[in-house]
Amino acid sequence: MAMKLAVLTVGGDAPGLNAAIRAVVRAAAYRYGSDVVGIPSGFEGLLRPPQFWSLAPGDVRGLVRRGGTLLGCNHSDPFATPAGDRSEEVVESVRWLGIDGVICIGGMGTISIAARLSARGVPVLCIPKTVENDVPGTKVTFGHTTAVELATAAIDNLQTTGETEHRVMYLEVLGREAGWIALHAGIAGGADVILIPEIPYAPERVVELIRERRRKRKPSTIVVVAEGARARDEEQRWPAGRAAERVRQRVSEDLGEHEALVTVLGHLQRGGDPNPQDRVLATRFGAAAVRAAHEGRFGNLVALRGSGPKLVPLERVVGRVRRVDPEGDRVWTAVSMGISLGRPRGH
Repeated sequence: MAMKLAVLTVGGDAPGLNAAIRAVVRAAAYRYGSDVVGIPSGFEGLLRPPQFWSLAPGDVRGLVRRGGTLLGCNHSDPFATPAGDRSEEVVESVRWLGIDGVICIGGMGTISIAARLSARGVPVLCIPKTVENDVPGTKVTFGHTTAVELATAAIDNLQTTGETEHRVMYLEVLGREAGWIALHAGIAGGADVILIPEIPYAPERVVELIRERRRKRKPSTIVVVAEGARARDEEQRWPAGRAAERVRQRVSEDLGEHEALVTVLGHLQRGGDPNPQDRVLATRFGAAAVRAAHEGRFGNLVALRGSGPKLVPLERVVGRVRRVDPEGDRVWTAVSMGISLGRPRGH
């Protein structure tokens, strides 16, 4: 049975957004003969008066390889606008437009809003995107592997500079709540130290490692720092762009030198064209969301579990964060490679 679906992108940028939009449009048209309308500017586009335009396969031609999003996005929350709670306008717009299902592409904030709209009777499905890979219920979100590639390339470049100039090089990457980018890129790039939010670090352990490397005639050290990392004696997390600098200051004071350099990747990790893995994953998620809509399975997150996309109820995801397991396989692998996680002695 043909349907009328809406698709929107919410939150920050992530490589693969356009690929997911393209998949929704093409799967709806070619597999089910259904129509799709695009909603610009996230949930804001569904406030009165709603904004929308029809999307046909010709409108999304070539988008699989392009970064950004055809629809634009922002962080607006219809439940908390400057004018107050305007969520009822979203409910009314969906009914007025005759939309049978709303496919929301976003991260944890988007999922939380979608769950509340679902409770109000809006037929919603969510596709998880975030470079930080912190959405629970799915093995991976699209955008993550592209961000890891960029961070790994940065480590590779810093390795040569550090080795040439005999410096300690600090690289700060995204990861406010979870250290997936730092851990994956650090392992792939051969970093010497990886500091993540899940494991509060001891600065003296970083100092000891640097000194030990120098005794072994290894004058360069690469330290990868997730933006949410903090020392075990710090209660607060530092603002983005300050976490690595804070590590550098404390370590340099103990070493009695100030030649170390800090590089902050910041939003470079959110932009750019998606790599092949993220193109495929975003496409799989988009097609799976269209199938779920035609099966009437609303109120779910499309997730990668086991061998393929599965559906996870939104209420099982809201309020949770997918963090690195401090005792898990990836951390074990990093430590087995001689990488320090900054753990205090005895841990």
